[in-house]
Amino acid sequence: MAKVFRLDAGFQQYDWGKIGSSSAVAQFAAHSDPSVKIEEEKPYAELWMGTHHKVPSFKQDTKESLRDLIEADPVGMLGQGNIAKFGSTKELPFLFKVLSIEKVLSIQAHPDKALAKVLHFNDPANYPDDNHKPEMAVAVTDFEGFCGFKPLEEIADELQRIPEFRNVVGDEVAEVFIKNIKPDAEKDSAEDAENKKLLQQVFGKVMNASDELIVKNARGLIKRAHDSPADFNKADLPKLLIDLNEQFPDDVGLFCGGLLLNHCSLKAGEAIFLRAKDPHAYISGDIIECMAASDNVVRAGFTPKFKDVKNLVEMLTYTYDSVEKQKMTPEKFARSFGQGKSILFNPPIEEFAVLATTFQDGVGTRHFEGFQGPSIVITTKGNGYIKTGDLKLKAEPGFVFFIAPETEVDFFAEDTEFTTYRAFVEPN
Repeated sequence: MAKVFRLDAGFQQYDWGKIGSSSAVAQFAAHSDPSVKIEEEKPYAELWMGTHHKVPSFKQDTKESLRDLIEADPVGMLGQGNIAKFGSTKELPFLFKVLSIEKVLSIQAHPDKALAKVLHFNDPANYPDDNHKPEMAVAVTDFEGFCGFKPLEEIADELQRIPEFRNVVGDEVAEVFIKNIKPDAEKDSAEDAENKKLLQQVFGKVMNASDELIVKNARGLIKRAHDSPADFNKADLPKLLIDLNEQFPDDVGLFCGGLLLNHCSLKAGEAIFLRAKDPHAYISGDIIECMAASDNVVRAGFTPKFKDVKNLVEMLTYTYDSVEKQKMTPEKFARSFGQGKSILFNPPIEEFAVLATTFQDGVGTRHFEGFQGPSIVITTKGNGYIKTGDLKLKAEPGFVFFIAPETEVDFFAEDTEFTTYRAFVEPN
């Protein structure tokens, strides 16, 4: 079995995806596989790279599934350490994606491992996996999203500034929240735990509000955004609410997302990490996303799909912090050398890390030592090659590759645009 080979990756056409050729997902899929003809009136939302049963990847030349290839040689394709650690002889522990976002995704969170097993057992139709789903997003273009709850003092300020928000939460819960939060509480202290309970009460009131109450106050909120933008404590919030309301009129997401969650903007190359049980939603842009191999979603708003309000309100961590603290700090990567630059996005979980390699300062070759586990690489810009031994494979936008454990490779850039993202897992 070759240690490096091209993959065909499947795509998903969800309603929120960018339309036709404007979607990076469509561009990548069609450039990688000439049989894919872009339908210009349809959305192209996600490119999936991995072994997940819903949209598996296939070896390009033989059309064998990556899952079957791993099952035929688990040690060679996963590494003994990863088999021992994650317990599978046929699946990657991560799922790698490209997302192209035109409209806001549902406000959502993902269960941790213990809850995922319970939800999958009780409701496999809505929760198809028994695994958790922490995830990381790296911006390929300018990106907007919601990530985690705002600092408590911001929420308290909004409850005093915006009558429609207070109407939905109710005077009693709003007053208790405003008077009793301790914004300077130390993490994991008794005061922090009490803050989280207060935040849960506010979020629970929003999520359990009647449709009639939400619609009435959503219309008032949008009128306020149009007529009195100075009433809001962030200058960008009125326009954001107006834009979201055009996509999902009179939706609870205006409150549980727009007023309770951080509005996050990333420039290309910046990243955020979202732990299991953290609420979030992507609003617009193109991203590279990596997550534990799961498709479990507990939804809250901006969606016509199933909303599991009870589980959502009970499961969230209710962590609250500034948006800047949600962003990841890239690390230098010591196990490569040569031309170009490689930076590591290494979240605090076991299933994956992502390595971004660019050649903005000049073309040439960058060498990588063998990793202790498998990796998947996608080229997002420019042209080059991936080489190992005598094998030399062309790498162009949308081309996806599998690299087996302990395989030394060279990335050769033909131009300074050449950009790759490499998701990998190692047992240590």
